[in-house]
Amino acid sequence: MREMRRLTIAALSSVASFVVAANAQAAPVDPLKSPMWEHHAARLFGSDKIVFDPRVAVRIPEIAENQRVFPVTVDARSVPDVRRIVLFADLNPIPVALDYRLAEAEPFVATRIKLDQRTPVRAAVQTADGTWHVGGAWIDAAGGGCSAPPVSRVKGDWADHLGEVRGAQWLEKAGETRLRMTFRHPMDTGLVENIPAYNIEHLSIRDDSGKSLGEMEIFGSVAEDPAFTVVVNARGAISFEARDSAGLRFPGKVGA
Repeated sequence: MREMRRLTIAALSSVASFVVAANAQAAPVDPLKSPMWEHHAARLFGSDKIVFDPRVAVRIPEIAENQRVFPVTVDARSVPDVRRIVLFADLNPIPVALDYRLAEAEPFVATRIKLDQRTPVRAAVQTADGTWHVGGAWIDAAGGGCSAPPVSRVKGDWADHLGEVRGAQWLEKAGETRLRMTFRHPMDTGLVENIPAYNIEHLSIRDDSGKSLGEMEIFGSVAEDPAFTVVVNARGAISFEARDSAGLRFPGKVGA
């Protein structure tokens, strides 16, 4: 019986090794040569098809002037039938910044993230056929963006402004609406001594009838006082609501 058990465990281990190997083989060779690419590809995309695609534009500054607040714009509007956007930095301790599922929205998102060291910053967009299209670039950073306390924690006034919300909208030439949403929040990573993780973790966007335009999962590597700009296929009043890891909700509305 013990021999049979050992054989069974060995067989299961072989199957698990084969699955990991298959996933690793499915990932294309990384043009950025990141040491973490295969790990992230297997964890985020599994056995889905992956292609590196220059149409996935990841716009970042050439220099990270402030590793706590690093602007990133993802524009994949040249890729048809995009359903989802994942923004991540390979070498951050919290790699994924956001996971944006589009409903009635264009594949566009801009935000600010923290950088903990020199790292590739990437966006992966999933199309209707399940394929992941990946773009990105290396950025040099001094480091420590994820392990430094937020400015509002240092000042001690974070609770006085927690949950303050601002929003604005602009009509695009093609008829869509560009929507910008900002929230006062410390976005604690949990990597600072004596400060537990505490961050906005979900954002929903809806039109005036209550129809979903997009849903976004948000992680601690997004910068303090987060700002998000998206392009939605709606006009008129647009409502949005963020929820943080303590269950607090921060609603907002723009338009007529």
